[in-house]
Amino acid sequence: MEHSYTITGMTCEGCVASVKEKLSKVDGVKDVDVDLEASTARINMEHHISIDDFSAVLPDKYAINESQREIMSSVGEMMGEKSKWAQLRPLFLIFAYLFAASILLNYQNWNLGEAMLDFMGLFYIVFSFFKFLDLKGFPESFRMYDPLAKVLPAYGWVYPFLELGLGLLFLMRIQVTAALIITIVILGLTTIGVIKILLDKKSIRCACLGTALNLPMTEATFIENAIMLVMAFSMLAM
Repeated sequence: MEHSYTITGMTCEGCVASVKEKLSKVDGVKDVDVDLEASTARINMEHHISIDDFSAVLPDKYAINESQREIMSSVGEMMGEKSKWAQLRPLFLIFAYLFAASILLNYQNWNLGEAMLDFMGLFYIVFSFFKFLDLKGFPESFRMYDPLAKVLPAYGWVYPFLELGLGLLFLMRIQVTAALIITIVILGLTTIGVIKILLDKKSIRCACLGTALNLPMTEATFIENAIMLVMAFSMLAM
């Protein structure tokens, strides 16, 4: 039998080799395949082995957990697969609130440009808040699909602060042009990574709302970024 697990704490190929060696020594393990980029381990075993047995052989810097795919598979077998709408409901609710807030802030003296700036500012503030809830765990999830975070891990730590700063710039109408250009660059890079994940049909967690909410990487993530990019290009063209 084969099971997939999430491994956190790996930072290099040396970590991969160490984790593979430790897990391979557990009695009953036939084969281990560790993926640094996806932070996962696929373990082929002769019989069921508890996750505690695997945790016991790994150094403290590594943590092993059942992968979301395994959990969803088990739950799906018992209760039926959770619909994509149900999984993404928190994201859609947040977008609805942001659109409503942007409209209410400008309905008396309606100006589409002002409403778009308010939406972008609120978007960054709210999304950075969720990332700050688990500032330690966010970079690990973010680097699984963002091209720059993969090659420059420090970028994952800086990103929540960058979002917060951009949100304040939009809401306070300070250096709006610069904020729009930065938005196009950072969200453009992330969107490239999202498209690659979708095309590869990989099942990973989206870090757009940090790690506080467990959202799957889906077409909705692409749409979320696309909306912000369209607004940024539109504002620059005005």
